[in-house]
Amino acid sequence: MAVLHNLKKVHGFDCSTIFCPFGSTSRRFVVGDPTPTHFSIQNLKFFCTHVITSKDENFTQNYLRKSCGLSLEGAISASKRVKLQCPERADSVLAILRNHGFSETQVAQVVRSYPRILVSNFEKTVLPKLHYFTSVGVSADDLAKAVASNPMLLGQSLENHIIPTHKLLRSMLPHKSVGAVLKSDSRIFMANHGTSVLPNISLLRQVGMPQSGISFLLVNLSRLVSLKHESFAQLVAEAKEMGFNMKNSTSLHAMKALWCKNTLNRSRGVFMMSWGWSEDDFISAFRKRPKSMLVSEKKIMQVMEFLVNKMGWPSVVVAKYPILFCYSLEKRIIPRFSVFEVLLLKGLVQKDLSLLHVLHIGEEQFLKRFVTKFVNQIPQLLSVYQGNVDIHDVIDTLQTESL
Repeated sequence: MAVLHNLKKVHGFDCSTIFCPFGSTSRRFVVGDPTPTHFSIQNLKFFCTHVITSKDENFTQNYLRKSCGLSLEGAISASKRVKLQCPERADSVLAILRNHGFSETQVAQVVRSYPRILVSNFEKTVLPKLHYFTSVGVSADDLAKAVASNPMLLGQSLENHIIPTHKLLRSMLPHKSVGAVLKSDSRIFMANHGTSVLPNISLLRQVGMPQSGISFLLVNLSRLVSLKHESFAQLVAEAKEMGFNMKNSTSLHAMKALWCKNTLNRSRGVFMMSWGWSEDDFISAFRKRPKSMLVSEKKIMQVMEFLVNKMGWPSVVVAKYPILFCYSLEKRIIPRFSVFEVLLLKGLVQKDLSLLHVLHIGEEQFLKRFVTKFVNQIPQLLSVYQGNVDIHDVIDTLQTESL
C-alpha cells in the first residue's frame, strides 16, 4: 500500500495518526497534527479502498482511451462496467481482435459496448466463437462488422445459441446467405429458437408465406422473426386485417412498420398536420409502400418541400406515389426532375410523361434517354444533371433564346 501524504480530513475526522495493517503487523503513519484522534479502522478501510479504486479507475480510463481508442466520455462510461489493474490480459484481447481483421474503429466499438471483454477468459470463451464463424465460411470482414455492430454476440453460448442458429439458417438458406444474415443483423444468434424463431416461421407457413418470403425475412428482417411469438402473431394479425397478402413480401415490410408504431405514428402526424393528408391518404400510401412511411421526419419534410413547394405537385398526389420517399432527394429526385423541367421547357418531352417512370428507371437508361440524347440541343443538360449549374440560370437562358 502506498504511503499517504498530506491527509488532513477523512469523513469529517482530523487524522493525525493512522495505523494500517499489513498482514500480521501494523505500521504507524504520522500525518500533520500528531494529537490523538477518534479515527476508526472502518474509516481507514474506506479510505484505503477509495484510494485503490480511484487508482484503478484512472488506469482503466487511460487504458480505454490510449489503447482502445475511446473518447473521454466513452472511457468514463465503460470504466463503470470494468476495472483493469494491469494491461496484460487486455492487451492480449486487443491483439487477437486485430489479428482477426478488426479495424481500430471496430475495436473501439466492441470495447465501448462490451468492455468486460477485456477481462474475459478470451482464449476459452471468445476465441472459439471467432474460429467457428471463420470455419463455416464467414469472411474476416463480415465477422468484424457483425461483432462491431453487436458485440454481445461474443457473449452468447457457442453450443446453445451460435451453432444451433447456424444450423437452422443453413437448413433454410443458401450457404452464402448465412453470412448475409450475420452481417445484416446478428441478433437472431441471440434469440430463443423454441419460443420465437421456429414458431414464428411455422405461423408464416400456415398463412401461406412461401419459402422465398421466409428466406427474405431471415436475410433482411431477422430481428422481426426473433420477436416473442405472441408479439409476432399480433403483427401477422394486424397485417392481415389491413388487407396485406401474406404470400407477398410486402406484408413483411408492413409487419416491420407496424412493429415500429412510434415511428409510424410520427410519420402519420407529419403528413396529416403539416401536409394536409387525410387518414385515408396515409393508409393508402402505407398499403402501397409500408417502409416508405418509416423514413425520418427530416426526409419527409425535404421531399414534400421539393415536390409540393418547388415542383407544384398537389400534396395528395404525392400520397399516390409513396416510393418517392425511398429515393435520394439529392442524388435522384432533384437531378432527374431538373433535367425533365429543362426538356419540358424546350418541348423535347411530353408534359404527360410519367415522372414516376423518370425516377424509377436505372441510371444508364436515364442518361441515354433523357441526357445524352438531347445534349446537342441543350449543351448545359449534363451540367444540370450533375448539379454543376443553377437550373434557374439555364431556364432563364433558354427562355431568352426562345424570344
